[in-house]
Amino acid sequence: MKLYLVPTPIGNLADMTYRAVEVLNSVDLILAEDTRTSGKLLNHYGIKTPMLSYHMHNEHKISDSIVSRIQGGETMALITDAGTPGISDPGFLLSRKLIAANLELESLPGATAFVPALVCSGLPSDKFVFEGFLPVKKGRQTRLKEIAEETRTIIFYESPHKLLKTLTDFQTHYGADRQISVSREITKMFEEHYRGSVVDAIQYFTDNKPRGEFVVVLGGADSK
Repeated sequence: MKLYLVPTPIGNLADMTYRAVEVLNSVDLILAEDTRTSGKLLNHYGIKTPMLSYHMHNEHKISDSIVSRIQGGETMALITDAGTPGISDPGFLLSRKLIAANLELESLPGATAFVPALVCSGLPSDKFVFEGFLPVKKGRQTRLKEIAEETRTIIFYESPHKLLKTLTDFQTHYGADRQISVSREITKMFEEHYRGSVVDAIQYFTDNKPRGEFVVVLGGADSK
């Protein structure tokens, strides 16, 4: 009668925790964002627990049935392709339904990409805002304008083919000299952290084609 939110490695399989393996071995069912991707992880750790596909395209259809099964006595774990469920990944909807049903919910500590990117950025980490992915079209310019006066460090996720557009938008809205740190492939073989001004980052990633998944850490506006 419980759901565990279980973080999984964001690149390096050795970052899986002992407790995460124990939980995945002990539950009745694993809800996986992509069973093919998660299957590789489970095989690596010898985990034989059955999986059920649970992702953004079916979560609204099957969340109620999952809640019913947990009410009936099953214990489950939710994992995503990488990182912590609910952080720019499926997890929020199901968590809210479980809380509304007064069922037990527990999140294990573990991997998430923005924390190492933040602490390696050299930008203030005592106060920060996590924005995740910016809107692609509708609402994008409005959100960029709303962020303009934010004095705390701001963290974004971005894909390689949209990185330069996002950096250019930052230059337009926040100025060429705003300090930034752009991290990619965290925990993987080609991990990289670029630190400098927004305009210098644009030049760097124009000369060096963006590859991999990115975490962009933007310095806050100067306090007034």
